[in-house]
Amino acid sequence: MEEILIKYVIGEATAAEEEQVSGWLKENKSNEQQFEHFRLIWETSKTLQPESILDEELSWQEFKAIVNEAQADAKPDLPAGKLEKQKKPVLWMQMAAVWVLIAGAALVWFTQYYQAKAELITLQSFDTVKTDILADGSIITLNKNSVAVYPEKFTGNTREMKLLSGEAFFNVAHNREQPFIVHINDAAVRVVGTSFNIRNNKTKAEVIVETGIVEVSRKKVTIKLRPTEKVDIDYGTGKFKKGITKDTFYNYYRTKEFVALKTPLWRVVEVLNEVYKVDIQIPDQVLANRKLTTTLRLGSLDPILEVIAIAFNAHIVHKGDKIIIQ
Repeated sequence: MEEILIKYVIGEATAAEEEQVSGWLKENKSNEQQFEHFRLIWETSKTLQPESILDEELSWQEFKAIVNEAQADAKPDLPAGKLEKQKKPVLWMQMAAVWVLIAGAALVWFTQYYQAKAELITLQSFDTVKTDILADGSIITLNKNSVAVYPEKFTGNTREMKLLSGEAFFNVAHNREQPFIVHINDAAVRVVGTSFNIRNNKTKAEVIVETGIVEVSRKKVTIKLRPTEKVDIDYGTGKFKKGITKDTFYNYYRTKEFVALKTPLWRVVEVLNEVYKVDIQIPDQVLANRKLTTTLRLGSLDPILEVIAIAFNAHIVHKGDKIIIQ
């Protein structure tokens, strides 16, 4: 009868089983009370867990186990897995008390869990650079076409967020008791209080440290980075490549300028090609290796090319989609 009652309560009983339950309910008042408790258990479980990722069969078995356990607690001499016609209301008063305790504990957990679960904020920059101050005072600056997700309020022992795609600069508020963790694909960047830049896409990521110490982890590999150090992560091969950043071009979207300090022209062109989505070429390798010291303002590309032409006494030639410096 237990199996049939459970199927009836969750709406999976056959027509014959429904008839059997109807006849059983008419036998006496105790059966009606028993049925009402089954129904209450099921309805309460649905209310307390609005979203479930549990296996359906496993959930059913756990539900039956809970019912049996409650029965055993209420009446030790009643064999587990068996339901009987109740003649004494005291048994169901005991069971009611058990379920009040269970429901009360579940309600406390439910309330605490959802109060602690802060609302998630999605910051998407589209075609503009965006800056936001997080709940802990940390500042995040998103480059164009980037997406980050973080909680409205940090809870627990860590401050965690995700950089889903694009590029962002993080100026993290110091809190040794609550480390700050940025998740990028299947890797994580962990800090206490520092500043760093992350560029993340589907195939690779780059982390550059400006101040403090950063731990970058992926699977079983962890690398520590200090100021001016960087690491490139290839998601396809899983390889880490640690190095030194020799310029500050990574923060152009935050400072609105490209600062070149004895920087080879080829490197300046490499950054301009990436930022402006153009194809600038330097056929002369001697010219490509000459060094530039100046500050180029972020804006239209033409004034930047004019500064380069004057600095190296060069000519800017447009050939179709290509821009040639010669």
